[in-house]
Amino acid sequence: LIRWQKPGHGWVYPTDFIGVAEDSGLIVPLSKWVLAQACRQACAWQAAGLPRLCMSVNVSAIDFRQRGFVEGIEQVLKQTGLDPSLLELEITEGVLMQNVDATVTALNRIKAMGVRLAIDDFGTGYSSLSYLRRFPIDVLKIDQSFIRGLSRDINDAALVSAIISLGKSLKLT
Repeated sequence: LIRWQKPGHGWVYPTDFIGVAEDSGLIVPLSKWVLAQACRQACAWQAAGLPRLCMSVNVSAIDFRQRGFVEGIEQVLKQTGLDPSLLELEITEGVLMQNVDATVTALNRIKAMGVRLAIDDFGTGYSSLSYLRRFPIDVLKIDQSFIRGLSRDINDAALVSAIISLGKSLKLT
């Protein structure tokens, strides 16, 4: 997630400004900028001799439903020259469950480019296991609410263990 370093105030976290960006109509240009910056930075690190790193970028529901979203990803990859396999888009379960047929089509187009796809905050939304077969997902990112309680809550530990086993059996990371 993007963070904003505001001069004189320190770090401003996404929970404090993403909603404002969505309400004001600025989320789409902000998201496009973040995607381009992430891809440029990955290329710059490679040019500096650092290892090839996968850049993960969060995708909001508003972004995902924008006309031209998939084409925008393709354009940024072409402009920056980033190997698509080094880009991972993180999409929440809630976004995936809206208009499932259109979602599957968009995800398949993104996947065909070579971009990795992750379900973000897995386990807190609409966790329908049947959809894991339908979506071309590479990664399950377990929601932090389960991770935080691992050492204190046996139920959280059991759930995390089960999700990890599920992911492994589906060849997800």
